[in-house]
Amino acid sequence: MSALGGPPEAIGHKVAAALVGTFLGILLCYGFIGPIGSHMTKIAEEERDYLHVLRVLMISAIKGDPPIIAIEMGRRAIPLHERPSFVEVEAVCRGEVAAPTEGAQGEPRVTGP
Repeated sequence: MSALGGPPEAIGHKVAAALVGTFLGILLCYGFIGPIGSHMTKIAEEERDYLHVLRVLMISAIKGDPPIIAIEMGRRAIPLHERPSFVEVEAVCRGEVAAPTEGAQGEPRVTGP
């Protein structure tokens, strides 16, 4: 604002610097900081869900429920988008299918007979 009374070249230079600074600020916020924050939130939610499942399993076992009931209580605590079906869990518990492992791309892969 102090350059308003000066030559047009000085005003243009100051306006250009302000626009570049504004652009870089917006780019950093929406292009880097926002996605990093979203990713950190997702990681924290996944960790919270994992600990919730463990808590439900432990409480069920401490109450004296049979192991298969504790496993079912834990299965029900898994978020819907990741929850295995009852049949899948039953097959793994009986040893008919090996427990799922993560593949090379982070996708679940079932190994076994």
